[in-house]
Amino acid sequence: MAVTEVPVRNSTARWKGLDVAHHLAPQNNYHDLKRKEGGARIITESKGVWLSDSDGNRFIDGMAGLWCVQIGYGREELAEVAAQQMRDLPYYNSFFKTTTAPTVELAEALSELTGGKLPYVFFGSGGSENKDSFVRMARFYWSVQGKPERKNFITRDLAYHGSTQVAASLGGLRPLHTHFGLPLEGFHHVLPPYHFGFANEGESEEEFGKRAAQAVEDKILELGPDTVAAFLGEPIMGAGGVLVPPSNYWPLVEKICRKYDILFAVDEVINGFGRTGRWFAHEHWNLQPDFMSLAKGISSGYVPLSAVMVADRVAKVLIDSGEAFMHGYTYSGHPVCCAVALENIRIMQRESIVETFAEDMAPYFARCLQERFADHPLVGEVRSFGGLAAIELVPDKKGEPRRRFSPMGEVGVLCRTYCLKNGVISRAVRDSMILCPPLVITREEMDEMLSRLAKAIDSTAKELNIL
Repeated sequence: MAVTEVPVRNSTARWKGLDVAHHLAPQNNYHDLKRKEGGARIITESKGVWLSDSDGNRFIDGMAGLWCVQIGYGREELAEVAAQQMRDLPYYNSFFKTTTAPTVELAEALSELTGGKLPYVFFGSGGSENKDSFVRMARFYWSVQGKPERKNFITRDLAYHGSTQVAASLGGLRPLHTHFGLPLEGFHHVLPPYHFGFANEGESEEEFGKRAAQAVEDKILELGPDTVAAFLGEPIMGAGGVLVPPSNYWPLVEKICRKYDILFAVDEVINGFGRTGRWFAHEHWNLQPDFMSLAKGISSGYVPLSAVMVADRVAKVLIDSGEAFMHGYTYSGHPVCCAVALENIRIMQRESIVETFAEDMAPYFARCLQERFADHPLVGEVRSFGGLAAIELVPDKKGEPRRRFSPMGEVGVLCRTYCLKNGVISRAVRDSMILCPPLVITREEMDEMLSRLAKAIDSTAKELNIL
């Protein structure tokens, strides 16, 4: 009689077995993960910019978790704050004219970070929840002013704004719409500011920026200005491929929104908390949004938390309407999450993490990316802005430099596999390799991360007979 081997408790085999048997992970091909691959990689330890899995493999985390671990892994201060808050008050809600001290203290801190330009905060647990809050708040704003027909929202193709029904409808990534009956009614998408992908032959960045902004105005006029509630966009489009807009794009878009009295909102879930070299990316263009969506870096990913920042113009209407804003979540303003986020911000301020990264690491990152990858035969374009970067892979750099692989995405997955073999975590967006390291990464760690990525890209090129 054959003896069935029983996996050792707390072993890779057991955890992978549990993953296959019980876990439905987000945004995965379940057939591939469970039938072909036998379960997910099990991450068990972390410190600084390094991760370890249950098999003892070490990786430089070139993605800061999921665009969020600004101050690195293993900060004892955040663990201590969370533990103390759990002892004092582990939970209470913000319904029924009640709230908690960490909730309002974080609200004040966030308002101060915006220079008081966005003085009000509505809390949630993630960026996707934020978008539901934003949409309902914008529609409430117009409805209580006697303009309920203002229900339409304009965003961009290739935008990612989250995964709930509303958030995915705001987003312009088609795979998030397929099978789900999305986008919902009232959500519209226009040309993204992606020069490498969509510029006409010979069209300059400035010319393209003007055309991409004009697409926003054209959509407003097509829908009718009196039916449009708001425009929403990521200053730098993250999950769409780190798409850096032409310098004239954002001032033109904001001007268009003001022209038609349309609410102007920025999604800084990825961009915020120093990721682009400023506390918030919209500061690079001196924009004055009516809403700002925050999450991820607000707590460096240590606990789930999000915030919709709201300008006086909008908050005044909500407050003066005299009507209840019937929206909210059990965990809105969760005291433990708010306490951790508040300490995260204090650490970033005490250690001048945003300023140090902007002055030293961001220019070094940009320079090293260009030096290592710009002339590589597999690389069509290198894009970077602060601590965000994309290396776009193309099949024929010399002959047709802007032609893509077909089908798109397979080469990116191949390169990502080589990244893991070389001990670096990079994300594949279509055929662009994405980097978003923790803001506390050192020059030595940056060099090591890019060296490992270079080996992965070389291996990919060799397999494709391009190198």
